[in-house]
Amino acid sequence: MKISIEPSVIKGSVQAPPSKSSMQRALAAALLHKGKTVIQNAGLSDDDKAAIAIIKKLGAEIQIHKNEIEIQSEGFPQGVLSGQKIKLHCDESGLSLRLFAAIAALHHEEIILDGEGSLQKRPIQFIKDALTILGVNVITNQGHLPMTIQGPLNVQSLEVDGAVSSQFLSGLLMAVSAAGAEDVAIHVKDLKSKPYIDLTLAVMKHFCMPVPENKNYETFVFKKMVTQTSDTKAVHYTVEGDWSGCAFLLVAGAIAGPVTIHGLDLTSTQADKKIMDALMEANAAIAVEAKCIKIHPSDLKAFEFDATDCPDLFPPLVALAAYAQGESTIKGVNRLKHKESNRGKTLQQEFTKMGVKISLQDDEMKIYGTGLVQGAVIDSHNDHRIAMAAAVAALKANTSMTILNAEAVNKSYPGFYYDLKNLGATVSLPVIPFSDEVKN
Repeated sequence: MKISIEPSVIKGSVQAPPSKSSMQRALAAALLHKGKTVIQNAGLSDDDKAAIAIIKKLGAEIQIHKNEIEIQSEGFPQGVLSGQKIKLHCDESGLSLRLFAAIAALHHEEIILDGEGSLQKRPIQFIKDALTILGVNVITNQGHLPMTIQGPLNVQSLEVDGAVSSQFLSGLLMAVSAAGAEDVAIHVKDLKSKPYIDLTLAVMKHFCMPVPENKNYETFVFKKMVTQTSDTKAVHYTVEGDWSGCAFLLVAGAIAGPVTIHGLDLTSTQADKKIMDALMEANAAIAVEAKCIKIHPSDLKAFEFDATDCPDLFPPLVALAAYAQGESTIKGVNRLKHKESNRGKTLQQEFTKMGVKISLQDDEMKIYGTGLVQGAVIDSHNDHRIAMAAAVAALKANTSMTILNAEAVNKSYPGFYYDLKNLGATVSLPVIPFSDEVKN
């Protein structure tokens, strides 16, 4: 899909979209919970749909209503019929792959996990290494998908590498908890994206799962449980507003606003809440009120920001830095190699087309902002965050911006262009009806 965006002044209010980080963790917990779960403010991004289809394959019964999903589960693997061949298609969702790889290891029969696009290129050897220690048989395609997993998982203490991603650790914590771990410690080396582990632990607590003691993100200890009674009462969970998607709206407001955003929780454990720190560092005119955040244009200045624990902020921060006078520095580039694209190089390549100079050295990205952005033809490289960054940068460009493979935003924020348009941006969109269909 190709769209074009004209230079625009935007003004108005927007409701934060649901967080796929919150949604997918809740779906995993709902599968493991024996009983009914009601998920409110439910998301239906492509990644969310992939996770919904996965838990359905693993035995959950699902009813989708407007903004709400009801899930009935016997727990996992109790709810799976013995002898059936199970293949889980993760689409292009790295979180679904890493969460459900660990959870699939609870089952004594083979489960195949596969995906498409960039997910097929992402390394998964670290998943195999950890699960093998726990007695799980894992077969990969030379360290890549497809992956066949056959448990059951034998709970014991182990060390995992947290440098590539914290997402597998999230799945492992859930799986080990569901397996009834006692006096077991998971030791983690070089953990990145720590706030997302906080989100996982919060979801586990909400679903009454045994939660390990977090010892400075280096060791997670499951102590002896006082009782073994299982809680089967209905769980109601409300998906948080998404700081990752709203980071782009906040930057849009700082560049071409004013914009008011409702539905973001300032106490959230989402890592991308740190966008607020970056905006303040860049001298953005931002006001936090009781139920909303307001932001409008100002004289933006260059900033320094460490995105090691929140690498998804690189794309909106590059758009922000392009309009900030001076040399901005963002640390954490090494976290970008295994995203939907090689995101550091992709940002450099596409923003160079806009006349924005970017240099990459070691673990740092430098953006030389002039406040001037040229209209260009930009390729998203099928990366949702590249597409959104280009759309935001287009709002004050000298001429229109064309974005190729613009449909990539459906991965996390299917309503993104419509929200921009409702705020007053001139966006040319093909007429494509939204579908809430979930693939089987």
